[in-house]
Amino acid sequence: MKQYVVDAFTDKVFAGNPAAVCVMDAWLPDELMMKITRENNLSETAFAVPEGEGYRLRWFTPGGEIDLCGHATLAAAYVITRFVQPELTTVRFKTLSGTLTVVKDGDLFAMDFPAYELRPVPVTDAMEQAIGARPLEAYMGRDLLCVMDSEETVRGKDPDQTQLLSLDGLLLHTTAQGKNFDCVSRSFAPKLNVPEDPVCGSGHCHILPYWAKQYGRDELVAYQASRRGGVVYGKLAGDRVTLSGKAALYAEAEIHIEQA
Repeated sequence: MKQYVVDAFTDKVFAGNPAAVCVMDAWLPDELMMKITRENNLSETAFAVPEGEGYRLRWFTPGGEIDLCGHATLAAAYVITRFVQPELTTVRFKTLSGTLTVVKDGDLFAMDFPAYELRPVPVTDAMEQAIGARPLEAYMGRDLLCVMDSEETVRGKDPDQTQLLSLDGLLLHTTAQGKNFDCVSRSFAPKLNVPEDPVCGSGHCHILPYWAKQYGRDELVAYQASRRGGVVYGKLAGDRVTLSGKAALYAEAEIHIEQA
């Protein structure tokens, strides 16, 4: 079975967020897809199967299947438009988060995603202890979003992975106003066995709606300040957000498995 590894939200390898992508004719057993995911040991492995005029897309982390993933969706669209159906400029995916549309425009991939509704929550001592600095504000969507005092704090603090497990929310995102970008952020997912997600698409479905409201405008450029780093171009439209980014192919491989 063919597998590709693509670095998403970057135009060069060894940056952005790597995702493995398998485009298959039919589904493998869930247990086997989990084994492949754990063998890859990336934050996400995406599996896609043709369905109707598009594809059914599923995302797996080493900790289990997830309901939304941006960088692996971008990577899947890259693989399909380059290797599977190069005539396509629009790819539609049926997912646990509904139908997601990706439009290819040159080397940029624009993804139409749901924007999470953010609910203000109290800043707690537990948040401060886990992050290593006290947030100015905190919000809950699917994930916990903590607004920090500066870009330096976001870049400089490596949260305590054990203490993060006790916080509400699936992931933790720390964010602040940026110096060279509208905002900077980092994303942590120990509940999914992913200490830090290098560039988190679904995280920006929290981050961009917050900053769009702060700036009073709908188009923003965000930077994920992980060690690898990556740029996300965002555009908010009501309860949807368009996340755009580039991708770079790192590897092609043949997986040798016994298909029971």
